[in-house]
Amino acid sequence: MTANNAVAFAIIMLLTGIGIPILAALNGGLGARLGSPMAASMILFGLAFLIATAGALMTGSLGAVRFTGDIPAHFYFGGVFVAFYVIAVTFIAPRFGVGNAIFFVLVGQLISAATIDHFGLFGSLRSAFDVKRAAGITLMIAGVYLARRTG
Repeated sequence: MTANNAVAFAIIMLLTGIGIPILAALNGGLGARLGSPMAASMILFGLAFLIATAGALMTGSLGAVRFTGDIPAHFYFGGVFVAFYVIAVTFIAPRFGVGNAIFFVLVGQLISAATIDHFGLFGSLRSAFDVKRAAGITLMIAGVYLARRTG
């Protein structure tokens, strides 16, 4: 990976991180106004499907969409996790607060990411969980907690 790629990837992921609480607030608000978090989630996934389909058509990758025994079944479960996240945050954020909901999402992401990296799960790059990494994650969790603490 080049330095330019690393910077571009970091910026894209930063923008993605910025978008997650916005998604929670917008979809939570839509669910509250519709009176149904599930209806709001269906609308979100419908729009996401249309956008992903347009992207696949524009890049010529629509033909790569398939379910096949050549790919281990667990790789298809990402959709289950996305659906769980969207439905949970749509239901919980308006009742618990967007910041509180995202705080726990971030803690879960840190734990999960460290575990996936340490064991190289799902074909990811391995990155050992050592004292420095544990300290960094602990500081991140403490920082997010302090940033969310009120009063």
